[in-house]
Amino acid sequence: MMRVLKCLLIATVAANPAQAQLRLPVAPLPPLPVQKLTQTVGQTGAAALDQLSEIRHLEIARLLRANPRSIEADPHGNPIVRDELLALSPTAQAMDSAQARGFKIVREQRLGELGFHLAVLQPPPRMSIAKALRQLRQADPAGTYDYNHIYMGVGTAVEGLSRSPIQKGTAASDEASSAAQALPSVGLVDSGVDVSHPAFRDAIIHTWGCGEHLFASTHGTAVASLLVGQAMPFHGVLDKAELYAADVYCNAPTGGAVDAMAAAFAWLTQQRIAVINVSLVGPDNAALAQIVRALTTRGFLLVAAVGNDGPAAAPLYPASYPHVVGVTAVDARRRVLIEAARGNQVMFAAPGADMAAADMGGKYAAVRGTSFAAPIVAALLAQTLIAPDPGNSNAAVESLAQRAIDLGPRGRDLTYGFGLVGADYRIDPADLRR
Repeated sequence: MMRVLKCLLIATVAANPAQAQLRLPVAPLPPLPVQKLTQTVGQTGAAALDQLSEIRHLEIARLLRANPRSIEADPHGNPIVRDELLALSPTAQAMDSAQARGFKIVREQRLGELGFHLAVLQPPPRMSIAKALRQLRQADPAGTYDYNHIYMGVGTAVEGLSRSPIQKGTAASDEASSAAQALPSVGLVDSGVDVSHPAFRDAIIHTWGCGEHLFASTHGTAVASLLVGQAMPFHGVLDKAELYAADVYCNAPTGGAVDAMAAAFAWLTQQRIAVINVSLVGPDNAALAQIVRALTTRGFLLVAAVGNDGPAAAPLYPASYPHVVGVTAVDARRRVLIEAARGNQVMFAAPGADMAAADMGGKYAAVRGTSFAAPIVAALLAQTLIAPDPGNSNAAVESLAQRAIDLGPRGRDLTYGFGLVGADYRIDPADLRR
């Protein structure tokens, strides 16, 4: 187990971007010293587990050092968009008061059917972001204010598998969607998808975000392929399906921020996509919590990765919000990944290691992490949930729970939730090697 953990730590902090599941676009940096992370690995199990929470923190440190003008840390060390605070559906009186005290409204957006208005505020000059947030909350205790937190992917992807044997093509266009109304559909909030990958030749992919530009990425492509990819011998869960993919990164250092996620959720709500996969993690955020609550109350199913900070780590979000379907990951032997989070947020387990997923340029990669287990659960739920509905959403989850393989203590537990689902959808990387 220690050898596996050591490899995981090295793969995550290595400078080679080909070995990172999600590298937010940052300026090149010198390699981080691996010795500092791994010097205690192999001594005791407890010491090894203590290192797990450091992996994401190192990624955050890299992000902050590379982008000091656009990103800073909140008081707990979480990355946030510099000089930006969120106000969710503030009253006109609250905004007038804030502007009178020197706050500026940077931008605003309406979140459609979710019924929210999101304002992004800039603090007065020379005021710290923490003090600015305290002022807003003190002046309007009934309001919802928070930092514009940045959310990140969780896991690793290693290149080296063969190209698909199927001729490279392009995913079906939106114009074809009128003839595919009966197809299952699923939503994705992530980084960009390489829609030209052969795995998507039978899928209809609707993209959103980044204006007229497409910024394909390893992470978004891998997660999307596990949802709707079909190119034998590789296959995802949904065959001939529609994917509504929202890119909330757009190749920007501040990608994955709450305001971008909020806009993506509003778009998916407008499209009436009942099941939405989010393989991203971050801290609790007051604005995001309200938006997620509005989604689940309306009968949308949000499926999220629980994170890879280790079994003793604090809960990560959005997986830990009430009524979100939190997903952990298991390996080929059906053992929970050592780095996977534990807790009440875990609802299901799915394959998340010793498996392959689509990569950039028509290739495939071996992947590991809870990021890659979540889409399997999301796609299984999307098979039965056609439209958002509170009653039907609950029934879909209950039905999946009844089919789950109980791996831990009898009944639902903090490690595997209701148990393992989607075991047959794990594609062994060996099957795709040259």
